[in-house]
Amino acid sequence: MASVRQVQVTFDCAEPERVARFWCEVLGYVVPSPPEGFAAWDDYERTLPPERRGAGFACMDPTGAGPRLYFQRVPEGKVAKNRVHLDVRVGTGLVGEERVAALEAECARLVALGATRLYLLRADEYNESCLVMQDVEGNEFCVD
Repeated sequence: MASVRQVQVTFDCAEPERVARFWCEVLGYVVPSPPEGFAAWDDYERTLPPERRGAGFACMDPTGAGPRLYFQRVPEGKVAKNRVHLDVRVGTGLVGEERVAALEAECARLVALGATRLYLLRADEYNESCLVMQDVEGNEFCVD
């Protein structure tokens, strides 16, 4: 049995480049280099049939440690809560108000990038506090 070496997380969305660039800013990811023979992604896109232009966009961890994220255009809009979401981990090891302060600071940074704050889930006997947010197309994610 072959072992998996890498994981890619794929998102359905309306505007792949816009959503990918949002997540680049959130995670410190970068846009991969264009295919060989092209100086820029725009140059490559111009070679595609009109219906394929802007249909997908990716971003990746510059260290190679994190998963590649791929965003693909789909015709339908988001109609329900996502079944899979990303957690932006900024409060690891923090508890109580110190954790909430770290979550709030990251929330403010992400709102400035275009995210929407939904609500704070306060710690209970099982889980620490986390913030539920939405990206630029309304996909839920957590800051925890």
